[in-house]
Amino acid sequence: MPEVVLLPHNTRRSLPMSLLRAREAVMSKFRPMLARHDVTEQQWRVIRVLGESSPLDATEVAERASILAPSLTRIIKALEDRGFITRGKFEDDGRRVQLAIAPAGMALIEELSPERGAIYAELEARYGHAEIEKLLDMLEALIKSQNDG
Repeated sequence: MPEVVLLPHNTRRSLPMSLLRAREAVMSKFRPMLARHDVTEQQWRVIRVLGESSPLDATEVAERASILAPSLTRIIKALEDRGFITRGKFEDDGRRVQLAIAPAGMALIEELSPERGAIYAELEARYGHAEIEKLLDMLEALIKSQNDG
């Protein structure tokens, strides 16, 4: 007999809605910090991705930062104008856009590190390190299962 799956009766127990609310709850902690530095959430994701691994192809940045390619073009221009990233071409393929973190981008990451650390510490104090790690593992498993399926 097939398993019966009950659909949620309301949005409070809907996975997509709960994930959106959780994102908003977490981002509400980070938005003031980003606003003080006149950096959007999407710009910050690009800076962080390039700060972790640079240089990268623009397509890879879009994927890792969860940004649609048309939006990335505008973000690249804004970040390049502010000196946070550099744009070039790959030597082996001049058609591919190469993005890299610039010294000003690394300086911003370092400048925000203490405040980011305090936000993470507050979240860990409230929920516990193990619970946050468990949540992250569950979310990674969900993402992987959707990408594999």
